[in-house]
Amino acid sequence: MPASDLEALLQQRDQLKSQLAAIGDMRPGSLVPRYRKCGKASCHCAKKGAQGHGPSYSLTHAVKGKTVTNVIPAGPAVERTQQHLDEYHRFRQLVQQLIAVSEQICDLQLRQPQKSQEQDNKKNGARRPARR
Repeated sequence: MPASDLEALLQQRDQLKSQLAAIGDMRPGSLVPRYRKCGKASCHCAKKGAQGHGPSYSLTHAVKGKTVTNVIPAGPAVERTQQHLDEYHRFRQLVQQLIAVSEQICDLQLRQPQKSQEQDNKKNGARRPARR
């Protein structure tokens, strides 16, 4: 592949790193609305086919192989939590893209070991021997 392909991949890698640096607060997991029945026979939730009380929201995620559940209060906290989850998904997607681009860069550099070493030397400039 031509050097321009390598340059394009290096530029893409730098863009992905910039996007990763801009990632905000995030958290893994799933946000699920829950409806429950209170158990009172006279309540509207006791009728057949009734949805129940709610929704209340649960955030679940795995920690050391066990599922942890946090209750998220209704209102603005639900929206904020959803934004944190979306940011986590964006983070994961960017990392996967960065890995794919980095693999392509590594493959290109392996095919052209002389050129990449010469380019590294040019970037670092001529090194003087240390004075003693």
